[in-house]
Amino acid sequence: MDHDRSEPANEYVYKTLRNRIMAGEMAPGDTLTLRGIGQEFHASMTPAREAVRRLVAEGALSFTSTGRIVVPILSNERIEELAAIRALLEPELAARALPRAHFALIDRLDTINHTIAQIIAKGDAVGYVRTNMEFHRTLYLRAQSPAMLALIETVWLQAGPTMRSLYRQLPSKRAAEKHQTILQTLRAGDEPGLRLAIRSDVTSGLRMLLA
Repeated sequence: MDHDRSEPANEYVYKTLRNRIMAGEMAPGDTLTLRGIGQEFHASMTPAREAVRRLVAEGALSFTSTGRIVVPILSNERIEELAAIRALLEPELAARALPRAHFALIDRLDTINHTIAQIIAKGDAVGYVRTNMEFHRTLYLRAQSPAMLALIETVWLQAGPTMRSLYRQLPSKRAAEKHQTILQTLRAGDEPGLRLAIRSDVTSGLRMLLA
């Protein structure tokens, strides 16, 4: 795989694997090997080992008792915990973004939302997870709160493979309606309404998996 040669191999391998896991390209229970990673990225075992070590530290991968590298299968308790973290932090990020939510940003979010509905209608699970994250990240970047956004991205990373399963249960109309409510509150400058809309959107998805 081609990459910027000025970027260290371990950083490139880490970022690529991280993006795949966050977008649900890997399912819960999928396994990896250091040899396989090295072969795919035309890298030695050292960059592969370092990338895996970092992803294990972030909760995106884990080691089994036999030493296999696996994408974790989240327990119901873990899903509830991740939903609770999102419910706490994402409404705050959205509220901080609200004063900087100009019309061009709202139009961009509206375009992304239309894309999400089309992707769900096609049954593209990975596309759904990736584009849904794009919707939220596009808004949260306006908050100018990088530490808080980094925390949320770690939650997205841990939840990505599990969220891949969600699109089968989530009608495109429902997804569009929830984001439309977010867009309406942004246009109105309604901070309490925005906080409520974000909280409803980010928790209902994960908790649907528990039903």
